[in-house]
This record gives sequence, structure tokens and C-alpha cells, in this order.
Amino acid sequence: MSQRPSGPLDAGAVLGWGVPTMRDLPWRAERDPWRILVSEVMLQQTQVERVIPKWNAFLAAFPTPADCATASLGDVLRLWQGLGYPRRARNLQAAAVVVVDLHGGQLPDDLDDLLALPGIGPYTARAVLAFAFERDVAVVDTNIARILARTAGERLTPKRAQERADEAVPSGQGWVWNQVVMDLGATLCRPTPTCTPCPLAGSCDWHLAGHPHPDPATGSAGVSGKQARFEGSDRQARGKVLSAVGAEARPAAHFDERIIAGLVADGLVIVSNDTVCLPE
Repeated sequence: MSQRPSGPLDAGAVLGWGVPTMRDLPWRAERDPWRILVSEVMLQQTQVERVIPKWNAFLAAFPTPADCATASLGDVLRLWQGLGYPRRARNLQAAAVVVVDLHGGQLPDDLDDLLALPGIGPYTARAVLAFAFERDVAVVDTNIARILARTAGERLTPKRAQERADEAVPSGQGWVWNQVVMDLGATLCRPTPTCTPCPLAGSCDWHLAGHPHPDPATGSAGVSGKQARFEGSDRQARGKVLSAVGAEARPAAHFDERIIAGLVADGLVIVSNDTVCLPE
């Protein structure tokens, strides 16, 4: 393998650890940009185990951007139920519409064009380039961001985190590198890390310093904080409304007026004649 040892992370050690034990995830067998995009949007703030069956069902219904673009938002939201954060589904369909209207139904392979799609941010755009088009670009999700901050021994700004990630990608190996580093963060460099088997333990500034407080990953760019409690939250209430009206229209009086107002503002439900339903 052609590697770039001068990067900030030891590519040989990381790939040697991760390639033999790479997690078997269904989208890793894919190079279709639309299928990759759907997986990446679904995986935002949602566990892999919950995503796999939804990903399969969604792509069975909407195998191409055109299929999603021409479907009703209500049908898209029904298939999304159970994943949470339904604005992701709305944005994904809006992105599909733009792909059909401006890109002939094919996701673009240009970073700026991907970033111009509704709901697509820096991570997701680079993930499509790396995982669908196998470009040597670095993705920075919360798992990778922890690794970058800890190995550097300091909190990183968004610009510096992306620079450090880009510097680490071995030439010609963008796909496998990003997959393996994501696995490293997901399995070993967790919020509470398991450092002994980590291939970067011998070069990680924070580990070598004895894990001083504060953890440099805390507050570093790209590292997610602890999610707010779900039970009793507005997210739970919104999910219950969408689940209820997904089967049939319901009287608006059955639901909290504030929750309904928020869903209407987000374009996720319609209220007509005091009845709540999904957009069709």
C-alpha cells in the first residue's frame, strides 16, 4: 500500500489494525452515490442497528433520486418513521429534487455542488466524495473528531480539524482510510476510551500525557455533546404526532398546539379544517 507516513496519524498502524476487522455494514459494499447519501443522512444522530432496516426499506421504495423527488413528502416521512429528526427526510427529498432538476438525476461529484444541495453539510458532502467516488478527501464525524483532538493533545477549530484530517489521508486510499478511522473512533476512541489496543496509543499526545483533564475532545470541533433526554422531550412529542397522522388524518385538538405549530413551520404536517395530516 502506498502510504504517507508524514501525516499527523500513523497510516500504517491504523490500516493494519482496522482493515482486517472492518465492520460489515451494508452500505460499505456500495458505490452508488444516492445509496451512500441516504445512508449518511440516516446515520446522523441515529445508531447503525436502527438504520440498517430503514435504509433497505427506503431504497426499495426510492432506488433513485428521481423516485424520491417525485414521491409525496408524506410517503417519504412514513418510511422515515422510527429514525427521528424527520427534517432530515424533508431535506433529503429536497436534495433529490435539486439533483433531478440541475444534475440530470445523478449526484454531482464536486464538493461545492454537493454542499449546495439542501441539508448537505461539510461532513455529508465529503462522505459522498470519499465513499461513492473514492476521492482522497477526509470526513470528520464525531468519532474521527475525537481522534484528531486527542492525538493532537488540544481542542481544534473546525478549520484545523479538517486540515488535520485531510493531511492524514494516505494517497489513493481515501475510501478505506475514512472507514477504518471511523471504526477506530466508534469502537476504541469512545467518549470513555479503550487505549491499550489502540494503534495510535504510542503517538497520541493526550494518552501519552496520562489523560489530563480536560479531555481535548470536549468542545473540539465536530465532537457531539451529550444528547438531551428523549423521554418527555419535544422530539418525542413530535414523533408521536407524526406516527399518529402517518396512518390517517387526526383532529388537531388531540395534540399539543405548540407541537403542531412547530411541525407546520417545518413543513412536516398540514392542518386543514382542524385536522392534521402529512403533506401529500
